[in-house]
Amino acid sequence: MNLMFRCCAVLCAAFVAACATGPTVAPAPAFDLAGRIGVRFQDRSFTSSVLWKQHAGSDEIWLTAPLGKTIAHLRADGDGATLTTADQRQYRAGSIESLTRDALGWRFPVAAMRYWVLGQPSPGMALASVERDQAGRITQLKQDDWQVAFSYAASAAARPARVEAVGAGAEIRFVIDEFTPQP
Repeated sequence: MNLMFRCCAVLCAAFVAACATGPTVAPAPAFDLAGRIGVRFQDRSFTSSVLWKQHAGSDEIWLTAPLGKTIAHLRADGDGATLTTADQRQYRAGSIESLTRDALGWRFPVAAMRYWVLGQPSPGMALASVERDQAGRITQLKQDDWQVAFSYAASAAARPARVEAVGAGAEIRFVIDEFTPQP
């Protein structure tokens, strides 16, 4: 009887934890990406080159000026997110989304962008609508408060060359110059 009670207690605890954290979402495939980002929010705008390494539940993103100087370095994993600016000031938050909102004034939807750069909807967000081209690739979608448009460089390209996301008070243009899947 004691063993049965323990098993029930463990199962109940696991169930409560699962309910508290929400549905399980498969991790995004790992990749290295190089490209450019342009952001417009309020009456300001920002452009930068970007290098993004997304591996095993962690993200590392470098935003650089035209001559290669690092403007900002973002790092996030299960323990939270850190933003280091060019003048070595550091900001910390629970996620890159809240970190960029608090430190830069605009929210960078990294959790969703991990999938959008693959031409897929984000499994962690409500999907309101999807439009596809004749090849079956997504050309537009609406998820939560984001409206996203995808452009492909070639008619047979599997992944988008450009992702434009509008929502949360910002317009984000993300151009993908190089994409390398990682094991």
